[in-house]
Amino acid sequence: MTYDRPAQFAWTRVWIPIGATIFLLALLISALVVPELRLLHFLQALIYLAIIILARRNSALGFGAGVSVPVAWNSLNLFVTHLMQAGTLELWNLLHTGQVRRPDTMMVPLAGIGHFILIIACLAAFFGLKPDLKKWGNFVSGGVAALAYLILIVVTTAPR
Repeated sequence: MTYDRPAQFAWTRVWIPIGATIFLLALLISALVVPELRLLHFLQALIYLAIIILARRNSALGFGAGVSVPVAWNSLNLFVTHLMQAGTLELWNLLHTGQVRRPDTMMVPLAGIGHFILIIACLAAFFGLKPDLKKWGNFVSGGVAALAYLILIVVTTAPR
């Protein structure tokens, strides 16, 4: 594992933690509003802390996790549950009426923005490593492991 990063990708050292922190902020607010989600969101936050730590070490494992989980989460919320759209409508409602009915739903677009930042920054950082076959294997392994963990915590701790 190398700790030097090409200068042209130094911006990723800033944007990876920013993207993860935006998502963590959305998790925190959602957990404060919906107590039943606190355990799930705490366990989910561990993924993003690991991504930040591994990304600081230029780990392909961390970059893989930093791409796979956000892609899966954003895809689910955009195309399956449509919570990204519902949250955007909640924000629009807040701006027009000053009322918030579902602050937890309003956090989904914020989390999605954090994820888009994280995806772009992790991909840029990974490609900045000039990945060989071993790094690609680590990237995929990190993504699969993070997704497996996410599925496990959702199945075991999500409110029914």
